[in-house]
Amino acid sequence: MSKRALLSVSDKTGIVEFARGLKEAGFEIISTGGTKKTLVDNGVEVIGISDVTGFPEILDGRVKTLHPNVHGALLARQDDKSHKEQLEEHGIMPISLVCVNLYPFQQTIAKRDVSVDDAIENIDIGGPTMLRSSAKNHDYVTVITDPKDYSNVLAELFQNGEVSQTTRRKLAAKVFRHTAAYDAVISEYMTALAEEENPESLTVTYELKQSLRYGENPHQKAAFYKKPLGSAFSIAYAKQLHGKELSYNNINDADAAIQLVKEFSEPAAVAIKHMNPCGVGTGTTIFEAFRKAYEADETSIFGGIIALNREVDKETAELLKDIFLEIIIAPGFTEDAFEILTVKKNIRLLAIDFNGEKKSEKKLTSIEGGLLVQDMDTYGLEQANITVPTERRPTDAEWAALKLGWKVVKHVKSNAIVVSSDSMTLGVGAGQMNRVGAAKIALEQAGDRTKGAALASDAFFPMDDTVEAAAKAGITAIIQPGGSVRDEDSIRKADEYGIAMVFTGIRHFKH
Repeated sequence: MSKRALLSVSDKTGIVEFARGLKEAGFEIISTGGTKKTLVDNGVEVIGISDVTGFPEILDGRVKTLHPNVHGALLARQDDKSHKEQLEEHGIMPISLVCVNLYPFQQTIAKRDVSVDDAIENIDIGGPTMLRSSAKNHDYVTVITDPKDYSNVLAELFQNGEVSQTTRRKLAAKVFRHTAAYDAVISEYMTALAEEENPESLTVTYELKQSLRYGENPHQKAAFYKKPLGSAFSIAYAKQLHGKELSYNNINDADAAIQLVKEFSEPAAVAIKHMNPCGVGTGTTIFEAFRKAYEADETSIFGGIIALNREVDKETAELLKDIFLEIIIAPGFTEDAFEILTVKKNIRLLAIDFNGEKKSEKKLTSIEGGLLVQDMDTYGLEQANITVPTERRPTDAEWAALKLGWKVVKHVKSNAIVVSSDSMTLGVGAGQMNRVGAAKIALEQAGDRTKGAALASDAFFPMDDTVEAAAKAGITAIIQPGGSVRDEDSIRKADEYGIAMVFTGIRHFKH
């Protein structure tokens, strides 16, 4: 008796060659709809699914494989006497190989103008059901959902006359991962459609982008996954043009650089070290912007990650090449700039689509035994409730410096203080256990450049000591959320020194 294989695929890649191989290995081919037509058109003899079920495909193809003659053939334990007797009683022939991939739901919802009806129509029912039946019964059924597995399956069939249990189990596990991922994408789409804020369960899926040599440290294993249909303006969808493979720390730092450079519409350059900005500059050209970012902290930028929001030109590349950098991220590189920078074999050059779709995504933070979920912090000054509680209001130049500092401090680990001019950071105090400690670091780093500069704080001042330290260093304007029970102390201290202080009403903690 011939063995039977059921083939029903949306992705027709390699299916004709695979079917011919199965025929050569002694299989009868059962097929449906478009797959059947493709095989017949290419000279492969096929049994139609209706010939197996004794029932026509109905409801525009919505129902064709949901039938006992199919699922009995897939789920029967072939070494179980009772199962064999029931198959014989009902005239059902076992199916020992299933090749199915699913309606292209993800590709459908990726279209900008997709309708809800079109999305819903591309939710596969019969396909996942056949895959799950086959994978459950993988002791007797080989189940394939990925065209990449065709050649390995055929090789085992030709060499051994059957597919090994080890391979069947691996393929079954892959099927359950595939159907779980498929359902996760549908679940996310439907949850958003239903405007559910915090559903009772959260199922997420990611696709392997690359295996990594190690994690934060060499003794930690790691991998990099990307979100299906994720934001194009992200490290996950960056294109590497040159250099060594990205490491775990590279990816984290690159993400931090991209998130910060997104804050600017004017030419801007961002330097990141260990997830914190060490230098940010803006200018009329990208060369001027990077020069200021470099001058902000010439020491910390060594071995850093650079993100620029304009194409890298020859002049900027000449400056970049003389600094040891891990990564340069930009919308692109001119031919001259690329030639200059690629002299360094190891430097990683990444191109990002700065005009790509910027999707609103949730931030997921894993903790042992659980997951924290929150909105990304995209809150800007344009949404803030700005007040000026001091006697003096900021000058235009001070406003420009305050705005730059506020954009940057949001991306600094808390407690965070940033000292800035109107076009560059001057000092950054990051990740301190108290706010005055962060201020001392930022002010010390800025040095003499604090005279007439602005200071930004990611959260309110619990006491007036930070204002006093800033004033003694020469700071003339401060921006902070406000909201402390001791705000009046800070306001009085600012007035005492003639400092203009701005309250935003919003904090930017970053842990």
